[in-house]
Parts: sequence; structure tokens; C-alpha cells
Amino acid sequence: MPNEILKTIKSSIKNWYLQLLIGILFIAVGVYTFMSPGAAYLSLAILFSISFFISGLSDIIFSFSNKDELDNWGWMLALGILTFVTGIILMIHPEISMVTIPFIIGFLFMFRSVAGIGIALDMKSYGIKEWGWMMAFGILGMIFSFIMIWNPIFAGMTLVVLTGMVMLIIGFFHVMLGFRLKKLKGKLDL
Repeated sequence: MPNEILKTIKSSIKNWYLQLLIGILFIAVGVYTFMSPGAAYLSLAILFSISFFISGLSDIIFSFSNKDELDNWGWMLALGILTFVTGIILMIHPEISMVTIPFIIGFLFMFRSVAGIGIALDMKSYGIKEWGWMMAFGILGMIFSFIMIWNPIFAGMTLVVLTGMVMLIIGFFHVMLGFRLKKLKGKLDL
């Protein structure tokens, strides 16, 4: 086993430039996201549609492959079919996806925030002193989820900004990793 790990490390070091290229690619996509937020938002909408398609297909395959083990496999199949068809509709009409992303995320955050407030109240009843912070985060989550639902344009641009920031961070990480692997290669003199 140690030999396999050493071979993997040596292979990574020999191809250190691949990490650098990946980093540059991520940085370029991150910069593009900030330079062209409309196009980036359309790309997010398309990825959102594809995720519904793949998720529905996965649920359909899972339900059929586990129909003998699961008692209520038909519900999973129905959900899979619904999600699959929704994905197809969203891929055919990306404008629908662009309109719905902020609402779906807004409602998801709202439900999670309500759950967070409920959990904070439970913590208070158990005598946990830090329940106030949990309550504050739950309330902040509610406020931001209402903003996302009320103003979907703001929500859409927020998604684009966050996506661009994540791309830049991942890109810088990979660039640094590439250079660290190059330095390690020089030390090991492979």
C-alpha cells in the first residue's frame, strides 16, 4: 500500500503543471463571472436544469434497482419522474430556470431558517446558553430568504458573485498547489 501512495505522489509531482492549469482555468472562469454576470447567470441556470435532469434520472434508476428492497419504491419513482421531466422542461426553456433559481433557493433558505429558529428555541428549553446566536442566525436567514424571494434580481446577482468568488478561491488554491508540487519535485529530484 505505501508503494501505491508513493507512486500516486510521484505521478502528481511529475504532472505538477496540471494543477497550475486547473487553477488558471478556475481563475479565468471566476474573472469571466464578474465581467459577464448575465452570461454567468445563464450558465448557472443551465447547470441547475441539468442537475434536475440527472437527479431525476438517478432517482428513477435507484427506485427500479431497489424495488425488491424498498416497500414504497413507487414514491421514489414518481419523484424521480417528476424531477426528470422538470429537468427536461428547464433545459428546453432555460429562461424558466433563470426565473426560478432565486425562488427555489429563497424558499429552501426560509425553511432551513425556520428550522434553525425552532432548534434555537429547543436549545433554550434545554438550558443551552448559546441558543441566542442560533436564534440570531435563524432570524438573519429569514431576512435574507425574504429578500431573495421578494427581489429575485438581487438574488440572481448574489448567486453570480458568490460563484465567481468560489471559482477564484479554488483557482488560487490550485495555482498554489501546482507551485508547491513543483517545489517538492525539485527537492525529491525525480
